[in-house]
Amino acid sequence: MSATLLSDISLVNEKIKSLVNLSSARLGGEVIAVSDDFFADKSRLLLDKEPEFIPDLYDENGKWMDGWESRRRRRRHGGHDHAIIKLSHPGILEYINIDTSHFTGNYPPKASLQGCLSSTPPNDNSEWVNIIATTDLKGDSHHWFSIDGISKVNYLRLNIFPDGGVARLRCYGKVAFTPDAKMKDKKLEVSALEYGGRIVGYNDAHYGNVAAILSPGRGKDMGDGWETRRRRIPGNDWLVIALSHPAIIMGVEIDTAHYKGNYPDKASLQASLLLNGGDDLRDKVALEESSKWPELLTPQSLKADFVHSFDNEFVKIDAPVNYIRLNIFPDGGVSRLRLWGYFEDAENK
Repeated sequence: MSATLLSDISLVNEKIKSLVNLSSARLGGEVIAVSDDFFADKSRLLLDKEPEFIPDLYDENGKWMDGWESRRRRRRHGGHDHAIIKLSHPGILEYINIDTSHFTGNYPPKASLQGCLSSTPPNDNSEWVNIIATTDLKGDSHHWFSIDGISKVNYLRLNIFPDGGVARLRCYGKVAFTPDAKMKDKKLEVSALEYGGRIVGYNDAHYGNVAAILSPGRGKDMGDGWETRRRRIPGNDWLVIALSHPAIIMGVEIDTAHYKGNYPDKASLQASLLLNGGDDLRDKVALEESSKWPELLTPQSLKADFVHSFDNEFVKIDAPVNYIRLNIFPDGGVSRLRLWGYFEDAENK
């Protein structure tokens, strides 16, 4: 793999709408080891919230910083600091952000990133692939990289030279998943992130975290789900998701956990099977044509803070689909969307 430091990031926010932050702590990303985190605990490196600076906050080791920060290395110690990260799911990386927000006199001058695919935590004998070559960093800045080359990884090693602090590491990509023969007749949550489900796009996501809608478990609060602003014009809000592989849908769950005065009045689903071209082309077609797709689930009334389950008697399409559009009427918040069914192309692998 190789990486390009991006000088123009105008398209990045649009691109990452259809990707998953594989290093997200909320999704299960974890810093499993560091050479040192004397000043700022390693766990902060992967937090989903934006880093903050609190001027007068100190702890027993010094200034509190929102990120991972090692102590100052002295010449007699040599070497450099590093962090080992376990991704939430094995995946293919496309964009990486090394964020030094609020680290000004204490950021690392340089950094590099390596990856590996391993069934056990990496050790000294692990084979690492270079993802980002040693690159200059700036203080209080976002460093966006575009990743080229296909290589599945589930562990990363962030190297900083020689020491210092990084606020956040965010690694956007696609979960690498292929259904196997054991899944052929097994009813699964085919839209789940762990099976490669992903958000393709949406018309509005003013509040909350839209990626959470495919996450495991119920939402912990109103920030842990997809919520649109109050709609003041005719129409309805929507989002489109893609499945990793075509599936026959047998049931649907729409969870409005924590949305009480702001849940949608109704919701419906539309679906289609798109096979031509790669993900980028299919995603583009999906966003352009999804409003015309046939209904998978007709408009259903919703309740506040409730799991709405619709079995196969409600499902109107009995053929494989791989793109689904969720419509909410007219606006509001949905914590989770779960699509249950069978992957159509499960094979012996």
